[in-house]
Amino acid sequence: MDWFLNLSVAEKIYFIIAIVASILLVIQIVIMLFSLGGGDFDMDDVFDGDADTDSGLSFFTVKGMTAFFALGGWCGFAAQTGLPGNIWAPILIAVATGAVALFGVGFAMRGVAKLQCSGNIVKKQLVGATATVYVSIPGQRSGRGKITCTAQGQYMEIDAMTDGERIPVDSLVEIREYNEDFAVVAKITADREENINQ
Repeated sequence: MDWFLNLSVAEKIYFIIAIVASILLVIQIVIMLFSLGGGDFDMDDVFDGDADTDSGLSFFTVKGMTAFFALGGWCGFAAQTGLPGNIWAPILIAVATGAVALFGVGFAMRGVAKLQCSGNIVKKQLVGATATVYVSIPGQRSGRGKITCTAQGQYMEIDAMTDGERIPVDSLVEIREYNEDFAVVAKITADREENINQ
């Protein structure tokens, strides 16, 4: 405890951020390994779905942001300890390394999603399946969101587009067609959603 009290204010901030983010990251990894609900909540409420690129790659998920703060926090702490009189260098190092973690997790999750939807999945059988939106889907095929569903005995995360209006997080959708690497979905009406939930 004396060691922590002897740290500078900046070092304490980096250390606390790193510890909290690391604990959350470990919890997310454990949840993901045991497949307890997929283990991901997206930052859609903050970014309103604008984080998605045309390639369907979404970086601003809780996994990505947690990795950003964990790696950035530890590297910022190490840099602040090594450069005690410098404020800006540790901040730049923390942001740069955090960004590497953020993008690394984004690309890794995309790779996992592609593996989940490869060879052993019969894509045509996904048509008509019900899924839940966890990254909002921009309207009029202007970008990609993500959906989750359980089909053919597997939990899947799939890139999705829609021909209609923007579909928010947690909406129930129906897969209308499946292209090479994304599904085209339509929002399920409130009446039908009630029947599904009953």
